Parts: sequence; C-alpha cells; structure tokens
Amino acid sequence: MIEQHPYSRKFEDYLEAILAIVSEKGHARTKDVAASLDVTPASVAEMFKRLHDEGLVVHKKYEGVKLTRKGKEVAKAVQRRHTIIRTFLEIIGVPPSVADDDACIMEHHLHPVTIEKLRTFVRFVETAPESPFWLEHYKIYEETGLHHCENEKE
Repeated sequence: MIEQHPYSRKFEDYLEAILAIVSEKGHARTKDVAASLDVTPASVAEMFKRLHDEGLVVHKKYEGVKLTRKGKEVAKAVQRRHTIIRTFLEIIGVPPSVADDDACIMEHHLHPVTIEKLRTFVRFVETAPESPFWLEHYKIYEETGLHHCENEKE
C-alpha cells in the first residue's frame, strides 16, 4: 500500500528535491534547492528551518541539509507516487514532459487507494508478456476515434 503523509505539497516538493540533490551530491545546499524548485535562497533557508523543526532534515549552516530517516521515508513515498502517476500517464500516451509536470501536481492530491490502483495497473502493463492487445486498440482509438472492431468492419 502506498503511504500518505500529513505534509503540505510544499513540504513534499522540498523533500523530493532534497532527495534528488542528496542522491547526486551527498548533501543539498540552499542554492541547489533554490535552483531545483525555482525559488529564492531566502525561501529555501526558511523551509530548511521548518523541515528541521519537523524532524525531516538535519541542517548544518554552510553545509546544507541531509534527510533524516523520517524525511527520507516521506521523500521516497512522494517519489514513488510521482513515478507511478508519470508512468501511468505515459502509458496512456501523454508526452513525457507533460506527464512529469502533471505527476508533480497529482502526486499530492490523489487518494492512496487511487495511487495503489494506478500502481497495480502500471505493474500489470509493464509485466505483460507482450504489449496487451487492448493497449494497441486504445492507441488506434486515440488516433482515429474508432474502436478496433469498428476498423475491422471497414
């Protein structure tokens, strides 16, 4: 089951950005997070304090932040939701950049039951021995507006 945490979208966006930056650089500095989220360094510094107060990051002045165990858990849960939604959107034909942008919005608002159903669907499609015929039929429908069986009648 996909976990839901009681944090705001802003908290989750920061945690997700910090996770990505720490994975790449070992720590997340104010300027890196500001660039990643397109916000001011002052906004990042304020959020670092709030995240620290919530026990989600360890903040050392001039060294940036690292996620605590709890922070990493929340960030990875957000990342999983994002990946599931983005993959689902790509399966149904949404261009990757649009799917990524939409996943950023949707990951904060969908019910955990919905996310779990999407995860199951994505896993089903990804583990199918061959591309499911109905997925090919959907692509035809998307292009023509006709169901596959209607195309065969012509």
